[in-house]
Amino acid sequence: MPLILVTGASGFLGWHVARVLVERGHSVRALCRPGSQIRELEVERVTGDLRDPASLARASAGCETVFHVAADYRLWSKNPSELYASNVEGTRNLLAAAEGAGVRRIVYTSTVGCIGMPGDRTGDETTPVSIGDMAGHYKRSKWLAEQVALEKARGGLPVIIVNPTAPIGDHDWKPTPTGKIIADFLRGKLPAFVDTGLNLVDARDTALGHLLAAEHGRPGERYILGCENLTLEQILGRLAAIAGKPAPTAKVPYALAYAAGVATTAWANVTGREPIAPLEAVKMARKKMFVTHAKAARDLGFSPAPVDGALRRAVNWFRDNGYC
Repeated sequence: MPLILVTGASGFLGWHVARVLVERGHSVRALCRPGSQIRELEVERVTGDLRDPASLARASAGCETVFHVAADYRLWSKNPSELYASNVEGTRNLLAAAEGAGVRRIVYTSTVGCIGMPGDRTGDETTPVSIGDMAGHYKRSKWLAEQVALEKARGGLPVIIVNPTAPIGDHDWKPTPTGKIIADFLRGKLPAFVDTGLNLVDARDTALGHLLAAEHGRPGERYILGCENLTLEQILGRLAAIAGKPAPTAKVPYALAYAAGVATTAWANVTGREPIAPLEAVKMARKKMFVTHAKAARDLGFSPAPVDGALRRAVNWFRDNGYC
């Protein structure tokens, strides 16, 4: 089997991508920073960093396909420059290394945050969007990284871009911001909610979507990997039914949520501790992130299952692993 490089395999989505590849019999090399772990998977581990071009050249050598899933996924950082160093320059470094190694196929993991949200309909890959639409450093850094990938694709590098929505499921160690919603609900730390919405998708299906993109995607194209558009109130209702806990009924006005975001983020900038309500997350919540995955279904054969099974696995995994 040809060798495949996966970045981010110590994280949530990257782990699921690596898992699917291993289950299908592929030889997987995982790029890991010093000290990070690849749990429960038999892969070749190589130490490196997206900010270290030499380590990326070593990791890419001999690989036929690269899945670049790694990203600095934080909605608050005391030093925002770290996000740009990893997400933008790190992507530039990795694509250069893959090009130098003669990699035949590259799947770059972007985010639904780089998809335009028109408001009067669901967003798709053709919705106009610019960096001015990006709220906060994480989304801006990922938008700029996506532009790097598109530029390299226009130059002939075989880069396919996938835009996952909000993956959920088991093995969300950190957890991700979406996983934190589930964990906080289980801990009784979500007494109220804002009027927002997300597109949820099973992390396992998202991983399969990456493989489908590698097999059938066209270089330079973007593919949304999502499933169900749900308001936060609906998500909490489904979690309540699964977990046997009451769902919050109080709805917080956006102005109050914004004020809380300003206050808690300002305090976090003083203390260095993550804010309870990051202002970037509050700004993102102003728009319902509703999109369609019709293009991925049509062009890739992407067919995600309803998200209730993934929600149940997430609840059980967080409970079994001491998060609540």
